[in-house]
Amino acid sequence: MAFTEQYDVAVIGAGHAGCEAAMAAARMGLKTALITMNLDLIAQMSCNPAVGGVAKGHLVREVDALGGIMGEVADAVGIQFRLLNTSRGPAVWSPRAQCDKQLYRVKMREVLESQPGLHIRQAEVVDLVLEERPASSVQGAGEGTGNGEQGTRAGAPGLDFETWDETPTEPSRPVHPHRRVVGLKLRDGRRLMAGATIITTGTFLNGLIHCGEERYPAGRSGEPASVLLGEALRALGLRTCRLKTGTPPRLDGRTIRWNAFEEQPGDAEPTPFSFRTRKIVQPQVSCHIAYTTPETLRLIRENVHRSAMYSGQIQGVGPRYCPSIEDKIVKFPDKTQHQFFLEPEGLNTREVYVNGMSTSLPMEVQWQIVRSIPGLDEAEMLRPGYAIEYDSVDATELDRTLRVKSMDGLYLAGQINGTSGYEEAACQGIMAGINAALWLKGQPPFTLDRSEGYTGILIDDLISKGINEPYRMFTSRAEFRLHLRIDNADRRLTPYGRRLGLIGDQAWAEFECKQARMNALERLLAIAKVDPERLSRNGFGELSATAGLTWAQLLKRPEVTIEPVLAALRDELARAPLLGPFAVSNADPSTQSPAAAGALAQDDNSVVRAMLRNEARAVETEIKFAGYLDQQRKSIEKLKAAEAVSIPEWIEYSAISGLSREMRETLERVRPITIGQASRLPGVTPAALSLVHVSIRLQGAKRGEQIAKIPSAARTAV
Repeated sequence: MAFTEQYDVAVIGAGHAGCEAAMAAARMGLKTALITMNLDLIAQMSCNPAVGGVAKGHLVREVDALGGIMGEVADAVGIQFRLLNTSRGPAVWSPRAQCDKQLYRVKMREVLESQPGLHIRQAEVVDLVLEERPASSVQGAGEGTGNGEQGTRAGAPGLDFETWDETPTEPSRPVHPHRRVVGLKLRDGRRLMAGATIITTGTFLNGLIHCGEERYPAGRSGEPASVLLGEALRALGLRTCRLKTGTPPRLDGRTIRWNAFEEQPGDAEPTPFSFRTRKIVQPQVSCHIAYTTPETLRLIRENVHRSAMYSGQIQGVGPRYCPSIEDKIVKFPDKTQHQFFLEPEGLNTREVYVNGMSTSLPMEVQWQIVRSIPGLDEAEMLRPGYAIEYDSVDATELDRTLRVKSMDGLYLAGQINGTSGYEEAACQGIMAGINAALWLKGQPPFTLDRSEGYTGILIDDLISKGINEPYRMFTSRAEFRLHLRIDNADRRLTPYGRRLGLIGDQAWAEFECKQARMNALERLLAIAKVDPERLSRNGFGELSATAGLTWAQLLKRPEVTIEPVLAALRDELARAPLLGPFAVSNADPSTQSPAAAGALAQDDNSVVRAMLRNEARAVETEIKFAGYLDQQRKSIEKLKAAEAVSIPEWIEYSAISGLSREMRETLERVRPITIGQASRLPGVTPAALSLVHVSIRLQGAKRGEQIAKIPSAARTAV
């Protein structure tokens, strides 16, 4: 008899999605197992050792606001912090941090191992344990809470939802799968039984590495692929596709002539990811900017036929917005120069990541390309770049909680759903972990719509449209991006995290203090009158027609920013208990030298100063863009009205006359749960939505008549 372990939640894969899923489930009081093929490579940064970036930084902030761990870990090991897009509007400001690759996985494992109820196991999962149920035992329509088989598992503590007054964004609807995943089979013969299973396997499902003409099975370089689990998922009947991603060569920093490249230092006062970070502890370093040469382009053009991407060897679709260097040369033949970045992989290693030089060319060609660049003419390559193909599941197989619709107890998160990047994986991981825990507790699901976060946008895009290439988040995907800023992620999402049990008492107290501080500043600006003398003393220059204005009214002018306003109000700020922190110096950090930036990173107060400045800028944004924000709120109300019209699971699209065959197939495959979701499906027109809307009423009336004729004892099976 096989040795068996029993858990509430099992998470397969210890990448960024797996770590967030396991932590969320454990923090919600469930006994959780995190299974990885190598304990020493938990949260391994397979590609660039960096977190955040444009739109990706928004996702990290949202994960942190909900109570996730990615932001705190990145802050603890970050060796260069930059706030991107500051020359543009606040809607697209995004934090980014270069991390120490080795320290990142060490810190993540430390956080995981310190969490009560979370058990880490090294093993390979080869199959799922299924429980088949006859149709007669499946729950009838209208029973339970709309999450399939319900009821709190024995020993699983309940959540206090007395204060949960928000209506879930996903209307409850019963589902009746005849199968349930109840556990895992491990290669060593063990069985690991669990009430819910979350699969977060990254690029490991049937992974195949390509380097020139060479190819071999692997999940990433030096690690075995997960072949048996990949076949097990296919056997379940899930639609799958092949995707591709890649990585660049790594160089020995001791063999690089650094003075040949432009230095790129971090910010003088770092902006951390986590709202709870108060200090950056790691020494800060610079990255460097380099460019291709005509010789680089010649080498690539002459050898592009040897690239696995162009030889026909790779069948998977690669990421459009993170192309290989050979892709750039082929697709942009008129461009004579391409930029890339030399980024350190850590403080205690000389390994350098060449960001922008992802390639699947043969190793000897990669070596020639590297040496064609001045400053790298004597560089030694520690590891070659490569491309990797892997299996992903069609995300239209999932509902909004990331549960597989065709069976109970199975959730998917991360690259298995067709996304790219650590950040996209992490936000899916925490949502899958939360919903697996809620499902086991018999509680309503927790979902976010497109107006509440980039996380909601990502999940909605995946389950509604599916993917035909690795999905990457952009600010342009957000209809309400002025509303979904990095500075208000905690205001939007931390109350949810608190109610779910993911935000502790201290973090909640700090959140409430911050909100009170910002509200007090907004009130002061709304009532305090502008003093012309203070204007001239604080560098405002010539401002006309200021008599009788409040400081808030003055802030609405494009040329006026919050920093000189705070300087002018320093005395009032200092006298107010809540506003005292804003009375700090507002010196412009951009005037600091790179050397000063490194020194400031060690200053206990540098992060606090940046935090206060960003809080004040958030207040400025709410005041300056109040009109635009009001317009977006009205649009959000319209979106919520469309999302409130649910589509019953029993609707028969084949019976709706007027729908094209393509639209019927799309609607049948995705089975949207609301008119709003249906409106975002590819090829579904407003006219088709009207037909669906009318058919809900007509088919509902017909269904009601049919049910009325059935004896009451037999109705639960309908």
